[in-house]
Amino acid sequence: MTTLSRRALNRATLDRQWLLERHPATALEAIEHLTGMQSQAPLAPYTGLWTRLTNFTPAELVDLMTDRSVVRLGLMRGTIHLVTASDALGIYPLLRDMHQRLLASNQTLAPLRATLDLDALAATAHRLLSTSPLDAASLGTSLAQEFPSHDPATLSRAARDLIAGVQVPPRGLWGKGGNPIITTLESWLNRPLTPHTLETLVLRYLAAYGPATPLDMQQWSGLTHLTEIFDRLGPKLRTYHQEDSTRPLYDLPTITLPDPDTPAPIRFLPAFDNLYLSHTNRTRILPDSARPHIFTKNGIIKPTLLQNGHPTATYTITKSHLTITPITPIPYSTHPQIETEAHALLTFLSPTTTPTLEFLTTPN
Repeated sequence: MTTLSRRALNRATLDRQWLLERHPATALEAIEHLTGMQSQAPLAPYTGLWTRLTNFTPAELVDLMTDRSVVRLGLMRGTIHLVTASDALGIYPLLRDMHQRLLASNQTLAPLRATLDLDALAATAHRLLSTSPLDAASLGTSLAQEFPSHDPATLSRAARDLIAGVQVPPRGLWGKGGNPIITTLESWLNRPLTPHTLETLVLRYLAAYGPATPLDMQQWSGLTHLTEIFDRLGPKLRTYHQEDSTRPLYDLPTITLPDPDTPAPIRFLPAFDNLYLSHTNRTRILPDSARPHIFTKNGIIKPTLLQNGHPTATYTITKSHLTITPITPIPYSTHPQIETEAHALLTFLSPTTTPTLEFLTTPN
């Protein structure tokens, strides 16, 4: 088996994530290839698609959301993802038990779990949300009418872990937004849940995040006990060694890895990008020294600047002003490349204003 260096893994992952070069694909094709995009920050997928595609415009994603080709709902790791309609219907059933575990681990919901039939709560929430989309407060009020001895906010929080609830537009729409309004996935798409197989999901994961281990996929998905699925697929997979671990890496045999010396261009990633959340050992992309600068104590994952395949700065955008805060010193020789990409991002985000760019000189 070939041994892969950390740099080889870096370039392989960037290639799968469409970050070595922009692709002439549609937004729908990109979302499907990535098996969803983090959407905890509702507008983050717009930047995530812009940085990966050659001709993406916000209107393209708006159209996909309004015609229900893509949806936003809690999926991998229990976090909000933007996925294709077919993936939502196919992946959610595989993650249902994981969502139940998250509910069981939430100590603030322990009194509710001890005194209420959760199946009855799920059925009632499903009926209410199938009838009419509701915000979290309204859902809690309606549930409390049927379960009057329980706190409405607690009922609402538990119910949202028990069903496939879509956050409907205008939430997530470019230039609009709004508070989350929820309905059931099945009623929104007028189609039943149709589970993918776990084998299919493993292959999809490897296509977007490989080479990887079963533990890596568990980190990405929130699922457990995936080793047996990888073992079952073993004859169909290629296996690599990794230089700093005894665990084998698995991959699709049809994919050729890029040369480790392939240059990695400047790329701006949005908040919560799955590039940072989809492997147990994140050092193929994220050096341990950089993590405290990107992952905050309150669970935020900041937008980042990738330089030579690794995050070297975080950034903030206010209207048409972009501020870059280095994590490590950024050589002045690379500033022109960064400025070109930064101005392109600012033009994408605010095409009718004059963009301004600020480089902070002190590492964050």
